[in-house]
Amino acid sequence: MVLLFLYDIFIVYLYTGDFRFEKSIVHPNLAEMFKAEDEISMEVFKLKVLVSDSLSQEGLDLLKQHLEVEYKPNLTPEELVSEIGDYSGLVVRSRSKVTAEVIEAGKNLKVVGRAGVGVDNIDVEKATEKGIIVVNAPHGNTISAAEHAIALLTSLARNVALANESVKRGEWNRSDYIGVELNNKTLGVIGLGRIGSEVAHRARAMGMKILGYDPYISDEQADKVGVDMVPFEELLQQSDFITLHLPLGSSTHHMIGEKEIAMLKPGVRIVNCARGGLIDEDALCAALKEGKIAGAALDVFEQEPPESCSLLDLKNVIATPHLGALTLEAQTNVALQVSEQVIKALRGEPIVSAVNVPALMPENKAALEPFLPLARVMGSFYLQMFGGNVDELELTYSGEVASLPLGPITISCLIGFLRHVVGDAVNWVNAPYLAKTRGITIKESSTTEIKNYSNLITLRGRSGKEEHLISGTLLNNEMRLVRVDDYMIEIVPDKYMLVTTHNDRPGVVGKIGTLLGDEKVNIASMQLGREKAGGEAMMVLQVDEEMSPDVVKKVKGLDIISSARFVVIEASVFSANQ
Repeated sequence: MVLLFLYDIFIVYLYTGDFRFEKSIVHPNLAEMFKAEDEISMEVFKLKVLVSDSLSQEGLDLLKQHLEVEYKPNLTPEELVSEIGDYSGLVVRSRSKVTAEVIEAGKNLKVVGRAGVGVDNIDVEKATEKGIIVVNAPHGNTISAAEHAIALLTSLARNVALANESVKRGEWNRSDYIGVELNNKTLGVIGLGRIGSEVAHRARAMGMKILGYDPYISDEQADKVGVDMVPFEELLQQSDFITLHLPLGSSTHHMIGEKEIAMLKPGVRIVNCARGGLIDEDALCAALKEGKIAGAALDVFEQEPPESCSLLDLKNVIATPHLGALTLEAQTNVALQVSEQVIKALRGEPIVSAVNVPALMPENKAALEPFLPLARVMGSFYLQMFGGNVDELELTYSGEVASLPLGPITISCLIGFLRHVVGDAVNWVNAPYLAKTRGITIKESSTTEIKNYSNLITLRGRSGKEEHLISGTLLNNEMRLVRVDDYMIEIVPDKYMLVTTHNDRPGVVGKIGTLLGDEKVNIASMQLGREKAGGEAMMVLQVDEEMSPDVVKKVKGLDIISSARFVVIEASVFSANQ
């Protein structure tokens, strides 16, 4: 009963509508309940936690201060299934696989903690289905990863790896390993999240000029980091060194390929401590052999461990086995962070690194649920249409929706917006924090008065004097986007959408349809909207599969088209609305 009471407190906290998370709702007698050792034995609150992977002693000690801990770092998968039923919490690293079978066997399980960033070894969907909180430690390795990037940067500049091998062979060929100084060189930082910002800070201290590219960070935040923001192409052309720090997704896969390498300054050096798929390894290998790129330092590869990777045969490549987070300090930090989150989750206290969300409160569940995917679609649609370089996002709720707790809806919108920026790292708890760290102010307003619709959500994004907006509503619990800037249009959101603007005149639909037909792209449905007859118009085509960038480029190349965007919405958003 006590556990259920504490767990309910967490749910209440999460869904109070206060998206700023400035206050926690705690029973006034809760603190006294924990302190009353003379009246109630503290053993009542000693919930059991299993640690099935190696964990630093500091993390174990913290857990043991508050919980009953069993440390069994060598359990087989079968043993984990057999034992988990007795525990309220489970802490793992990367070795243990928290499968659906493990979760089903965890009859008392309330939280799973991953001492690290990724949760690919945890069946998060199954955990969510069972109402189990999944937490990780996304910030514990920031400094370690940044320092590793700097280490690779300096090693490239001074030929440290090659010189080391030479000396160990008994050679003393100093002239073969003449390096270059970092002072007064230009470093291009692609991705200015936590790690990229720390790299920029350290490189600036070494006298480097820092150029940055990150379409999802505000100018104000870039100024705080001390980075000159430039277009992607300019960064490629001007940088002496380039370092990558962003997640891997459809928009960033092979973002440096043959075309981008052709833009690079001759003799550039590249560091990648983020994700292997950001760089086309074949194109990189060719450029290194030709001397277009003087050197590359890689901590990550498209396949890990790399097999038959020609990059490893090149002398001007430094390779490390994904060491970015592997320092004693980082391992201690992630252990302490995840242990703290597990303790808080079991006590029903606010947590900041949950990667899923428990069920909604029963009294709000039916009313809120349909608006959550709508808000997420709106955030994702806005980001892909207008970009993420905003100083402010304002959500206005009108009509029936204004009477509901607005916090979950706002957070759902932020998740849709930020998912394209930080990938799976964004979740229901940290979305407001991540927006804040990127210099984005979040505003809410509401009114019960409304025209034309029984409910309406409007998302406005502002950057300086520039402003864009989209509006969405529910019609019989089905999502609709009903306005995009000045275009009045009824868009039925779908997984794949081609959005174009053009002058309102005959023949436009036919030309685009012919082009897509020639490219074997099947159109599922179409919506049109316009500012006025004969003026600018918008067309949204729902298609059956993802369109290649080349096809989108061909659409943009039509003389009748003013602009074209291909928008991809996560499939899970639609299943959540069924």
